[in-house]
Amino acid sequence: MDSRVSELFGGCCRPAGCGAGGALRGRGGAAPGGGGSGSKAKKKNGRSRGGKANNPPYLPPEAEDGNIEYKLKLVNPSQYRFEHLVTQMKWRLQEGRGEAVYQIGVEDNGLLVGLSEEEMRASLKTLRRMAEKVGADITVLREREVDYDSDVPRKITEVLVRKVPDNQQFLDLRVAVLGNVDSGKSTLLGVLTQGELDNGRGRARLNLFRHLHEIQSGRTSSISFEILGFNSKGEVVNYSDSRTAEEICESSSKMITFIDLAGHHKYLKTTIFGLTSYCPDFAMLVVSANTGIAGTTREHLGLAMALKVPFFIVISKVDLCSKATVERTVKQLERILKQPGCNKLPLLVNSDDDAVTAAQQFAQSPNITPIFTLSSVSGENLDLLKVFLNILPPLTNSKEQEELMQQLTEFQVDEIYTVPEVGTVVGGTLSSGICREGENLVVGPTDDGKFLWLKVCSIQRNRSACRVLRAGQAATLALGPFDRSLLRKGMVMVSPEMNPTICSVFEAEIVLLFHATTFRKGFQVTVHVGNVRQTAIVEKIHGKDKLRTGEKAVVRFRFIKHPEYLKIGAKLLFREGVTKGIGHVTDLQAITTKENGLEESLGPGQLSF
Repeated sequence: MDSRVSELFGGCCRPAGCGAGGALRGRGGAAPGGGGSGSKAKKKNGRSRGGKANNPPYLPPEAEDGNIEYKLKLVNPSQYRFEHLVTQMKWRLQEGRGEAVYQIGVEDNGLLVGLSEEEMRASLKTLRRMAEKVGADITVLREREVDYDSDVPRKITEVLVRKVPDNQQFLDLRVAVLGNVDSGKSTLLGVLTQGELDNGRGRARLNLFRHLHEIQSGRTSSISFEILGFNSKGEVVNYSDSRTAEEICESSSKMITFIDLAGHHKYLKTTIFGLTSYCPDFAMLVVSANTGIAGTTREHLGLAMALKVPFFIVISKVDLCSKATVERTVKQLERILKQPGCNKLPLLVNSDDDAVTAAQQFAQSPNITPIFTLSSVSGENLDLLKVFLNILPPLTNSKEQEELMQQLTEFQVDEIYTVPEVGTVVGGTLSSGICREGENLVVGPTDDGKFLWLKVCSIQRNRSACRVLRAGQAATLALGPFDRSLLRKGMVMVSPEMNPTICSVFEAEIVLLFHATTFRKGFQVTVHVGNVRQTAIVEKIHGKDKLRTGEKAVVRFRFIKHPEYLKIGAKLLFREGVTKGIGHVTDLQAITTKENGLEESLGPGQLSF
């Protein structure tokens, strides 16, 4: 669905800063309800209030792929028709990885016809029967009256169909939480996941901290994970009913995993590692209403844009300041988002209707940026954020997911632990393939460029035991008695047949975002590529002697410690003090005997065990 839906369902969710006249119109005439939420365009001599011919409004034509289905009516279908409808629902659910949206009262070409009260009731009854047949539940997201060339009120209803969880196959979305120090990131997550409002002194965030100094200072310095579940009916599942993490996973059809990152500039490398390594689907930028855009806010916004992570904005602490202060912060954000560097379209969310529209448009258009204003103390507008997260669809469809699963196994090592009576445990994300309990993999590269055999003894996902891990999912793998000292962050565990590329020297096409003077050969920077984080030295700048801020070039880097596993095309981010740059890997060079003292040369396709 495109931006025209916002006018159809209420007309409130218009670009922030637009007046009533800024609402977008449906194709073929004025969409009903353009005057505001719940309003109905009154006809006068066959014309709408705006003086234009009251032609029927449209949605974009129905797509064959995707999880959105248009249905004019579903009144008393025959048994054969019913079975066909059930098969169709299975396809839509598969496309949406367990979620589908049905527009009832809309023709396949997108014409908004609407149904009478009785027809809509019968259609929803049939839809509920269909959902029961495929093991799903339905939730009415919103309904809207359509009024053209008819004296009988006619409605369109938008319905969310979501599968009941089975065998841990819930939809999992990862959301990285960004923002300046003291903007209220951890407190907001504590309120969302614990189900209790904050007391104004940070009580809600205490369960999120991992270290004593974090509790004492109130500042996050490490990466922590929190989960928020939604069941098949769209209801919140969290720790409020004394549930354990296992119970939340079992009861949820959809899981939001929040990656709580550090806001202080001192911990910037940890924040960058969280964004590059944990592959978040979305980012949530938290801005304090009373301080506005301060500290690392711009930097975090730039990181999300450089790594092409879609982001939405939450303005917190609205209970602390006046309405005028909140509006000033909103306008400040709008101004930055509309600048040529960002080129975003801000959407201010003020109602449930806005939240539904924002969620659907946000996933489909990279330029849309929803803005929420809320309080973790009073709970103001907190439900709007929950509605948004509940409806937010995944970025990848089932076909892309299947293609990833067909590839060979590749697991990125992000965390390493030693657990009593279990042994060595690694945490990370499965970037491709399928990983099963008891599978034999190889891990590396070690400091001398080798890969070592190991066995996956058990798998845990969201603190619950799991037998099979699929591409895109994050988990912890128990490796039994494997020596922890042989492992480090940045390694990969891959299928032995993969023949991974090992390199110490690589080339990347980069853009220098900022540098105080000139960027030359011999300069040392910290390079982030996925879960790899290591200091590298600039060996050569192709075609130039030096680079200045804003210039582009192909640069050859050499890791100064040990070889790493990289892929051509991987996103790259480098920094050193205030120096920052982005780019992508364009070429990898093989490790030679001379470079690392190995007995034999290791080309891009060779393994050493």
